Formats: sequence, structure tokens, C-alpha cells
Amino acid sequence: MKFKQLLLVFGILFLYSHCKEVKKEEVLPDVVEKEIMLEDSIKIIMKMPKVEIPSLADLSDTLFIRLADYSADFQYDMRYATENNFLKAKVYDCAECYTRVKTAKALIAANSDFMKEGYRIKFFDCYRPNDVQYKMWEIVPNPQYVADPVKGSIHNKGGAVDITLVDMDGAELDMGTDFDFFGRKAYHDNMDLPEEVLENRKLLKETMEKHGFWSIRTEWWHYNLSTASNDPVANFTWPCPTTIN
Repeated sequence: MKFKQLLLVFGILFLYSHCKEVKKEEVLPDVVEKEIMLEDSIKIIMKMPKVEIPSLADLSDTLFIRLADYSADFQYDMRYATENNFLKAKVYDCAECYTRVKTAKALIAANSDFMKEGYRIKFFDCYRPNDVQYKMWEIVPNPQYVADPVKGSIHNKGGAVDITLVDMDGAELDMGTDFDFFGRKAYHDNMDLPEEVLENRKLLKETMEKHGFWSIRTEWWHYNLSTASNDPVANFTWPCPTTIN
């Protein structure tokens, strides 16, 4: 829900709660009528169609966007919104994938190429607020696994993603290890793996590099957008979904 709609809902709820505070014997007929109208208004607002989002082409490359708003072709398993990660802790309030606009453009283009081969990108992590980087550092203060939050990582800049590939039915391709496996088996230069795994990693790596991403040697799942290195570390926190009964 957009900001103006949220502001309108909050205003309605304030008036509604204010009316409720009036003692029963003091409630006039027109106040009762207003209460009914307010309840109806809330229902109407909740049924309103989503405001049309602007095209990526019309946005600044440095803005943050929710990737799902711009493509329905991705899959998600946002591990840090769960305890199923190497931290064994939930560090995101809710599962969302945000990136900067230029990162989103490159990801959509890469995914288009993957889909021609019968695959799609599945995300494990996207933009990561710098506050979360500090939380991760508190849990695992080891620069081999977690970037120093003082310097920040490219995840904190909205230019890095942790991904794998799935087929069109959603089944993950065999990459040799799970996400966040820290050991030689996850290294790009480890050739002592089944041919199928090597071919899957090659497809992922070559296609991502074609669209301006680069990998790191020790993690087959991690990709950085080349043009994001000089972007500032950000601490933008995305809104979590809320419901009104």
C-alpha cells in the first residue's frame, strides 16, 4: 500500500477510535452514522487496486525497489528471514528482496536468458541493511564469512545477490552444496565435482558475468554487480506487510 493510502487509513482509524471513546449515553445518531461510514470507508480502501508502479526506465538507477513488483519470474527462499542459515538466527523481520534499480535491470535481463534455457533465478539474499550486517557480525565476527559492517558489503549497497537456479517446476539445480556452505566444495575453482554440478555452476557464472556481475572464489551463489562497488552503504529497511481486521 502506498504512503498516501497508508496516511488515509491511519487518519480514518484515528477518527474511528476517537468516536469509540465517547460514552454510550453521549453518542448522537449522527456520530453512530459516521462510525458506520468509517467502517465502510476502511473496507473500500482495502479493496482499492494497487497504485500503478513506475517503470524501471523512469527511475534513478540508485533507488531501491522491491524486485517482485517488477517481475513475477523469480523464485525466493530468503534464508535470513528464517533460522535456516549459517547464523541459526532470523535477522530480517520479513522476507523481501530489494535491490537498487540498476541491479534489478541486470537481474531481469539475466533471468530472461536463463528462461530461454528452461531455468529461473532463485534468491537466498538480496539487499541487506547495514544494521543487519552489524547483527550478523555480532553472531559471527569472522571476516571470512561476514563482511565487516564498518566497511560494509556490496549486499549493503544493494548490488549483491545470493542465488541459485531452478527449473520451470521450481526444482533446484544441483550446485554441489547448499547455500551458505563454507568450505572448498563451494569454491568456483574446485573441479573435483560431478560434471553436472560443474555444468550448472558454469551456466550460472557465465550468464551472470554476461550481464555485468562478478563472482567471489569461495561462494558459488554470490554475485556482485560490477557498477555497484562505489555506491554508498545503505541502511534502508523495507516495510513488512500489515493487515487491518
